[in-house]
Amino acid sequence: MTTTKSNALVKAARFALVGATWLCMSATQAKEWTAVTIATEAAYEPWNLTLPNGQIGGFEPELLADLCARIKIQCTLKSQDWDGMIPGLQAGKFDVLMDAIAITPEREKVIAFSRPYAATQGVLAAADPELIAKAGLANQVIKLTGDAQADKPYIDKLRRLLDGKTLGIQSGTAYTEFVESNFKDIASIREYKKSGEHVLDLQAGRIDFAFDDVTFFLSTLDKPENKSVAMVGFKIGGPIWGPGEALGFRQDTPELKAKFDEALNAALLDGTVKKLSEKWFKADITP
Repeated sequence: MTTTKSNALVKAARFALVGATWLCMSATQAKEWTAVTIATEAAYEPWNLTLPNGQIGGFEPELLADLCARIKIQCTLKSQDWDGMIPGLQAGKFDVLMDAIAITPEREKVIAFSRPYAATQGVLAAADPELIAKAGLANQVIKLTGDAQADKPYIDKLRRLLDGKTLGIQSGTAYTEFVESNFKDIASIREYKKSGEHVLDLQAGRIDFAFDDVTFFLSTLDKPENKSVAMVGFKIGGPIWGPGEALGFRQDTPELKAKFDEALNAALLDGTVKKLSEKWFKADITP
């Protein structure tokens, strides 16, 4: 071996060692999470809501408190409108998202998800007595697969009901694409920043139907001021909504995701998630 080649190999080895050391230091530093900021809407009952004292409560904040205690990390909740959540996460404004966020292929392209901690259903709601009578109360649960041919009988039934009507939906949710792709050609779609806004418009007669999560309507319609609104048609569950609702992370923080996954696994295994879901939803919504 020549001296030149020997020196080159030594230099290469040194660079490799420095690179490996830098990577190890970066990985170690990346895992040193002592505090995180979590974004939530604080207005999507009973998942999350703002209490009279200004604190944020609900199913997710209580679950979050349990998870943070398990992984011994300081967690700070901040309220954020839904449409600014993912951009805020990517910009480093938040470290985690927790707002009944359904796992979808489109979202998985831009953020990472924890394992799901809930799996729920979507449903229509109406306030007009004639429309309620025509649609019937939503006592049946059907499962849509996402396969157009298999789902067609149920979609066609909804299309007949919504033909010529105005339908309200919160923008940017897992349900928005479903509503727009299946009913935009036969119904007028009105999008809202917050779910509570479409309930107000239902009562005022400005829209005919609203589409949202069953758990949201269960909580909202339990209030005396919303007694004229009812869930109608049928409740829609199944693979069409994906694996379920989960925490959202930046894709460059896998170690933080791993911490919360570990805590979620434990909380699901020991029944904590089930207990909290039954407290807030009066039903077991564990995935």
